[in-house]
Amino acid sequence: MTPTRTRALDAAIDLVGTEGLRSLTHARVDERADLPKGTTSNYFRTRAALLTGTVDAIVEREMSEVGVLAPTSADDLVDALCRLIDYTTVTNRTVTAARLVLFLEASHDPALREALARGRTAMEASAVSAFHRLGAPDPQTAATAVMACAEGMILHRIARWDTTDPRPTFTLVVRAALN
Repeated sequence: MTPTRTRALDAAIDLVGTEGLRSLTHARVDERADLPKGTTSNYFRTRAALLTGTVDAIVEREMSEVGVLAPTSADDLVDALCRLIDYTTVTNRTVTAARLVLFLEASHDPALREALARGRTAMEASAVSAFHRLGAPDPQTAATAVMACAEGMILHRIARWDTTDPRPTFTLVVRAALN
């Protein structure tokens, strides 16, 4: 990815994550990224292309920063999940807020839904692999359950500034999944 395209996508993510979806225009991205007028349009001809590009950039960034779950024990998995919640809702809060805004938009936009599904599939595969490695009788269902919990916690932390400790919930779900 070119540095200019990266700057445009970083600005798009920041706009959506701090000001909402209505703020995402080519002109506002150019302004936020301190790019010459029309630069973002050169990379993303339509608003739909800009939306999809923003989702793809979020997915790529999150997957490279979060990495693969590779626990060696149930406690290790719970620790990793707690770190994930803290990372996505504190360090990476703006990116996560942007992703959640785009989730809602995806309910009306099949192309966005597909782009978001790619990220979900990659994260789910990591969780399935982790549960398989730990000997869960049904790794797919275990991954679905822990991801639902994580997504709910993330939503509440972003939307409501909820600071509930995720450890008891993850401990319960992980232990149940491994029995």
